[in-house]
Amino acid sequence: MTYTVAVRELCEFTAKQGDLDLRFTPAPTALEGIAGHAVAASRRGAGYRAEVSLSGSYQSLRVRGRADGYDPAQRRIDEVKTFKGRLDRQPASHRHLHWAQAKVYGWLLCEQEQLAHIDVALVYLDVGTQQETVFTERCSAADLRQHFEAQCQRFIAWAEQQMAHRAARDAALTTLAFPFGDFRTGQRPLAEAVYKTAVAGRCLLAQAPTGIGKTMGTLFPLLKAAPAQRIDKVFFLAAKTSGRQMALDALARLSNSAPALPLRVLELVARDKACEHPDKACHGESCPLARGFYDRLPAARAAAVATNIEGKTAPALQQARVREVALQHDVCPYYLSQELARWADVVVGDYNYYFDLGGLLHGLAQANQWRTALLVDEAHNLVERGRKMFTAELHPAALAQARSSPTAAQHAPVKKALDKMRRAWVALDKAHPAPYTVLEAFPDKLLAALQQCTTTLTEHFTDHPSEPDGALQTFYFDALHLQRMADLLDAHSMVDVTQASATHTHHRTFKPGDSVVCIRNVVPAPFLQPRLAAAHTSTLFSATLQPARYYADLLGLPDDHVWVDVESPFAAQQLQVQVARHISTRYPHRAASLAQIAALMAQQFRALPGNYLAFFSSYDYLQQAATLFAQQHPDVPYWCQSRRMLEGEQREFLGRFTDSSQGIAFAVLGGAFAEGIDLPGKRLIGAFLATLGLPQLNPVNEQIRERMQALFGAGYDYTYLYPGLQKVVQAAGRVIRTPSDEGVVHLMDDRFAQAQVRALLPTWWRVD
Repeated sequence: MTYTVAVRELCEFTAKQGDLDLRFTPAPTALEGIAGHAVAASRRGAGYRAEVSLSGSYQSLRVRGRADGYDPAQRRIDEVKTFKGRLDRQPASHRHLHWAQAKVYGWLLCEQEQLAHIDVALVYLDVGTQQETVFTERCSAADLRQHFEAQCQRFIAWAEQQMAHRAARDAALTTLAFPFGDFRTGQRPLAEAVYKTAVAGRCLLAQAPTGIGKTMGTLFPLLKAAPAQRIDKVFFLAAKTSGRQMALDALARLSNSAPALPLRVLELVARDKACEHPDKACHGESCPLARGFYDRLPAARAAAVATNIEGKTAPALQQARVREVALQHDVCPYYLSQELARWADVVVGDYNYYFDLGGLLHGLAQANQWRTALLVDEAHNLVERGRKMFTAELHPAALAQARSSPTAAQHAPVKKALDKMRRAWVALDKAHPAPYTVLEAFPDKLLAALQQCTTTLTEHFTDHPSEPDGALQTFYFDALHLQRMADLLDAHSMVDVTQASATHTHHRTFKPGDSVVCIRNVVPAPFLQPRLAAAHTSTLFSATLQPARYYADLLGLPDDHVWVDVESPFAAQQLQVQVARHISTRYPHRAASLAQIAALMAQQFRALPGNYLAFFSSYDYLQQAATLFAQQHPDVPYWCQSRRMLEGEQREFLGRFTDSSQGIAFAVLGGAFAEGIDLPGKRLIGAFLATLGLPQLNPVNEQIRERMQALFGAGYDYTYLYPGLQKVVQAAGRVIRTPSDEGVVHLMDDRFAQAQVRALLPTWWRVD
């Protein structure tokens, strides 16, 4: 059996040493890196070969990769590294790693071309100045072979352990049985669709109702398909913590059902949740867990992936377990988890770890040529989350704080660049004084000032890596993101300028330079599509993915994707759905609707006392309704969601729903209690929806509607109707959670009786 490893992965494992050092070392973007490699190749002679595929073997190890370039005339192999800033500030550990990679390529080329010696060159290309700095070393083939074999010897014990793990994992998955004996109604068709899609190497969009066990119904078949499909990694991507936890619980259940299942499950969490020393910087001179990180990493890594500890099966690598191992070996838990992503079988994390422009999991998958399988939980959330990932804003307060920072006061070039940015911003606002303006393109003068500003700040941070300045760094990262999105600007996004006075209800005098400048992503599909295409198979699932065309268009699903709408296990008689045709919750009718809403809620509560959720379109509407309800029906217990609730307050809100309690909870549609909460049985017996969930009618949404109309010919539906009804169905879905649940849903608006609206409601509902 042969273990295949990329040159970069091999050297990352064997040649990294010393401290974890994240002091400011500005890295070129992927596009800048590609362009830089092309520049370096274009300067070479006529016979120069770029991107040379190489491979070689050592015992059971096969090492492969692409050398950046080879000049047969000079007999020189190039390892090209693009960079920004000053090369003399490069840590010695980085140079050591680069030489290790270059010399491995050197041996593979010597072996392929039967060369006795070769020049090995490290070519550092500054993407800003396009200048090259070249370090060359003449090496004999014998020396290069010795270097290559030394790297392989350091890795081979790990590789053999990996091969044994993979063989045991695949053997166990092949015989894995469903852990619950029987599938729930609807769960088998979902599992079959996931399995068949994985075998076909395609993408699946699956609408499956709440309560059938979607998490297990997708994980189990995908793991069953993994051995035959040679799937290296399964990435379970969730929008919320609750989704991650459900996946971890399902994977624990699978592991416990088959004691011989050696499945490495890793949970990835945000840096601020994993950091042990938030007051310290990420380098060895500041943080003790960064000091000597790479020297202690091998022992920590080995302990983390150990299959048993003191005779017991090792627990999954959830946040607490990773932290425990990390602190035992004095390494950073957050960066240990990032290293472990290379060796896990299933990684559970947020959407951004794969779909974000700098997503860790996608980057590792590409570098190592993994065959990956994606599970995207509650995929209806990916539209809005995707838009946020690829939207960039600059706020005037961020620039003001940067200009008043100590750094700007002490360093003239920084102050000059920030002042130029301010002048360009003021000029833009003077040219566009309207409360809201959509521009045809990103304004040239502001872009020029932005580029100069980021260049100046890059140079400053590179020259002063140990001078932290929070305000300046915040502005810098916002500016970099805006510049990057400006480079990628196309029909999928729009440029808009919102004056500060337009963001407040009370009147404010227009002041140039106080606007919010935004590149607003409208259609995330062009960014998501390559990430979906890079996976061997992907399944995007949710209880609300209607209509399928809308999600296919906005998420960039491949043309040959599979759609499945899993039949509900629930019977129509379990849920009474009633439309209050006498109520209108349209904005002009809100005041008149309050008394009608209160009367209907009280009538339902008296007919069938129990726990109910009432959803409203805004906090103001919610408060007005709750106040009137309390005045007219003081004997009915009620409680309200408030703005910006803390986690403890949210738990307290949900804690009032018990099997024996009674009352009505007032909540906002689209908020924390409208999806992802589970209140089965008597804990929740009904819901009132005093809204269609339609996004607010405002200048931004109207511009989005125009863009949607131009792109898809369905502007109103794509902007207002489909997103609104998706929220309604999600909220109503809180009522029926298990096959034995019964309840009632009141749709309190006459528009719910319209055929177009009813077509978007679940087919198993019988609407009266």
